[in-house]
Amino acid sequence: MTPPQDPRVAARVDGRDARWTEHREQRRRELTDAALRAIRKHGATVGMDEIAAEAGTSKTVIYRHFGDRLGLYLAVCASVDSNVLGDLQQALTHAGDGSGTTALAGDSRAVVEAVIDSYFVQVERDPEVYRFVVRRPALNVSPEDDPVIGISDTIADVLQPIFAEALRTAGRPTSAARIWAHGLIGFVRESADRWLADPDRPPRPVVVRHMADFATYGLTGALGLDKNSPR
Repeated sequence: MTPPQDPRVAARVDGRDARWTEHREQRRRELTDAALRAIRKHGATVGMDEIAAEAGTSKTVIYRHFGDRLGLYLAVCASVDSNVLGDLQQALTHAGDGSGTTALAGDSRAVVEAVIDSYFVQVERDPEVYRFVVRRPALNVSPEDDPVIGISDTIADVLQPIFAEALRTAGRPTSAARIWAHGLIGFVRESADRWLADPDRPPRPVVVRHMADFATYGLTGALGLDKNSPR
């Protein structure tokens, strides 16, 4: 029969494990930040040697913490995901009614424009990081685990309840809310990719304004063909 472990010893072991886990997480954050700096400095095609040099360490150490290049890529995606979500929440707060909640019942166009602009701000602020994320390496993961799709899902999860509340207020079924959320993000992501690739791209506010018109009013509204047209 194994003798019971002294609880004081167990507490010391648990404390060491907690500190070691915290240390590993801190080191991963530091290496991820170094990877982001290297991407900004060298571009989306940055190599592991350049990332290791930026981190002041070796590729072996990076692989020890992330497993491989894919693991580091996923960590960068998680960081971008967090930034996108933070920008989106801040934009929606500003577009709301000041109560801390956002609803489409007031100025629906302002909400839609805030969503679109928050995404384009991230692209404009960190173009090489954005390119690094969307030009993902060959991933041995299912489509459901694709980090780029995951970023889209994160935004859709924020938008869905806003759309659902608008539908409820209008006395309509809410089943379209998630479809609308993913549809808007697909529209924004594809447009942002094309905008970033255009050497003669127009200023961000101009593009965002046109996209918000189209997303809010539809084609007939944006062209001024119905009474709800913004023109």
